[in-house]
Amino acid sequence: MSREIALPPLREGRAAPPDLAERRGQMQAAVDAGAWKTIRPPVEEHFAGLRTLRFKPDGAPRGYMLQLHGGGFRIGRPEFESLFAEALAVRCGIEVVVPQYRLAPESPFPAGLADALAALQALRVEAGDMPLIVGGDSAGGGLAASLGVLTAAGDGPQIDGLVLLSPWLDLRVTARAYAANAATDPMFSKESADVAAELYLQGFDPAHPLVSPLLAPIDTWPPTLISVGTGEVLVDDSRLFHDKLVAAGVPVELSAIDGMEHVAVVRGLALPGSAETLAAVAAFVERVLQR
Repeated sequence: MSREIALPPLREGRAAPPDLAERRGQMQAAVDAGAWKTIRPPVEEHFAGLRTLRFKPDGAPRGYMLQLHGGGFRIGRPEFESLFAEALAVRCGIEVVVPQYRLAPESPFPAGLADALAALQALRVEAGDMPLIVGGDSAGGGLAASLGVLTAAGDGPQIDGLVLLSPWLDLRVTARAYAANAATDPMFSKESADVAAELYLQGFDPAHPLVSPLLAPIDTWPPTLISVGTGEVLVDDSRLFHDKLVAAGVPVELSAIDGMEHVAVVRGLALPGSAETLAAVAAFVERVLQR
């Protein structure tokens, strides 16, 4: 992969529109009401300068996972990952670390990716030689893949595996599935993708490989698991990226589940497809740990 792929300079953003501020307030109220409350409370700390939640296993961790929350780059919170992160920590014996990266439009690209990279670098130091997996859902899946791009270009630390849950990998928002699956995806749409992309990019090229990892050159890449529902508007992103990794000789698994909604395993462990997804992720993590 070309070493010319590097993190661009940070840019000034703009204030959040009233409707976005209202949605953020609703999310905070849901968090305060215990919407994502876990059996064992996570450890909250500042890590790499970021507010971070840590979900710890019983005993010493066998490895680490940096999990990046979704929310279209504009409304996400670490609490979104709580149920999934706790289940994975307990099931696999790993420590799952979920940072709060900066959000658009106040902090447009590449601020969120810069924060994710800082967290990855710090966690790599903490993990030492232990396995370190990077995961993310939706926009967070895109950021996770962008970290893979940076690492492959020599601008990031070693990643031992990638877990991409309904990842948003192409911010050009031109995939056929936006129209084909509009009626079967209640969580995401072309309209919301267009709005989120504009808030995040604010004039930056959507075809840049760190914005749209689907378009990045792939020479070396860590083993990867991609999970998506077949009725999602982002299913083309997942399938095309899977095919690209296969062509590059990368060990990759695509778990495409009928009837599973966008990032179901993060939203609720009892939702259709969540149990299958959690099992697939746990099996993938186990293979990375044993490798």
